[in-house]
Amino acid sequence: MNLLKQIFKKEDIAKFQNKDAHLERTLRIRDFLALGVGTIVSTAIFTLPGVVAADHTGPSVSLSFLVAAIVAALVAFVYAEMASVMPFAGSAYTWISILFGEFFGWIVGWALIAEYLIAVAFVASGFSANLRGLLEPFHISLPQSLSNSLGTDGGIVDLLAAIVVIITAVLLYRGTSEAARVQNALVILKVLAIFLFIIVGLSVIDIGHYIPFIPEYRETAAGAFGGWQGIYAGSSVIFVAYIGFDSIASNSGEAINPQKTMPRGILGSLLIAVTLFIIVSLVLVGMFNYAQYKNNAEPVGWALRMSGHSTVAVIVQAVSVIGMFTALIGMMMAGSRLLYSFGRDGILPSWLGKLDNKNLPNRALIVLSIVAIIIGSVFPFGFLAQLISAGALVAFMFVTVGIFSLRKREGHDLPQPAFKLPFYPVMPVIIFICVFIVFWGLSGQAKIYTLIWFCVGIIYYVLYILKNLKNIKN
Repeated sequence: MNLLKQIFKKEDIAKFQNKDAHLERTLRIRDFLALGVGTIVSTAIFTLPGVVAADHTGPSVSLSFLVAAIVAALVAFVYAEMASVMPFAGSAYTWISILFGEFFGWIVGWALIAEYLIAVAFVASGFSANLRGLLEPFHISLPQSLSNSLGTDGGIVDLLAAIVVIITAVLLYRGTSEAARVQNALVILKVLAIFLFIIVGLSVIDIGHYIPFIPEYRETAAGAFGGWQGIYAGSSVIFVAYIGFDSIASNSGEAINPQKTMPRGILGSLLIAVTLFIIVSLVLVGMFNYAQYKNNAEPVGWALRMSGHSTVAVIVQAVSVIGMFTALIGMMMAGSRLLYSFGRDGILPSWLGKLDNKNLPNRALIVLSIVAIIIGSVFPFGFLAQLISAGALVAFMFVTVGIFSLRKREGHDLPQPAFKLPFYPVMPVIIFICVFIVFWGLSGQAKIYTLIWFCVGIIYYVLYILKNLKNIKN
């Protein structure tokens, strides 16, 4: 087999059906709703509304959430159809390998692994910031060297972030059904905490903080601020908040009746999350002037304390900190399943694709945890958010294009889906353009790092192919 044939060789669906047959199908619709809401409504809802309001939008941060939500919802429709036709571990990586070939599948998978590795570090970093904010009134603190990432305010390693990744890995190591039970309980608790914040926050809102709702546009060190330019820039940063539905698709190999479970889990969790994000962002900017949230990694807790509700702040932050486990569970489940898929297909070392005696991909889980801890120790919180968005957006563009190939094969060598993207073929074109626009709104630094990441991935793949061809000849 020559180089080009190997690159463009489309994978047979039977390959994934056979290799994933050992994964236990234990997850129901309620589990995927909890997984999606728990992953989407995580660190971002307690951090990004304040950060984006201060850096880009002012009071109109809710519009950035809405714009990002519309784009995410459109992509979620594509994901729902893909996941119902091809319910395999690896989500977009596996789908694109089947539809376009191994090379394109690897490019998407390489983008997704950046997303998951960084997302785990991002959520763990947010957990650490909120836990430190929670403990501060009790005069309990860690030294700066153990509280921040390397080179940030005298930091060497974020110790709390590393510990929470290890705890989550231990929980997942025990099994998905046990993790799902913990996830479901924590999601309910976290949503109740969000409602408590909304109720209390509404009582101290100052209408003057919404005026002007869309500040005048200007350029700042953080990028565009104010005007529709600021809303656009904010939506690109905020998009990270909605990528949790991808984690649902990554676990579709463990879904009961995936034809119905996957579309309902993906679309239902996104709808719940969007509603909560918009309400929280409106309440938060109404409580204090948006500028006061500048460089604040725990604006919800801070706003409650500063408005005289210290007890509520402790309750909300305590629940939110505990609830951040839900996002880590979702991201680490999805990321480990993706690494497992790479090992399963031989693109990464095959030992990553081995299951343990409980039929769990725990080798991949250990590797993911170690790398995420290292990333979280090196990169600051704000920068991680844009890098996650970049990886997800690239994968979303590939999946959107993939719907054209999928439709040609449905009912032939691929099953008919229980859910179909409406208004085909116009809708995929609109979705692709929307996703590209959001991607283009990322900072120049994030796009450069993304380009470097893809160059490394392409070089690795070429070396992998050359090695395979050499082994075949021998």
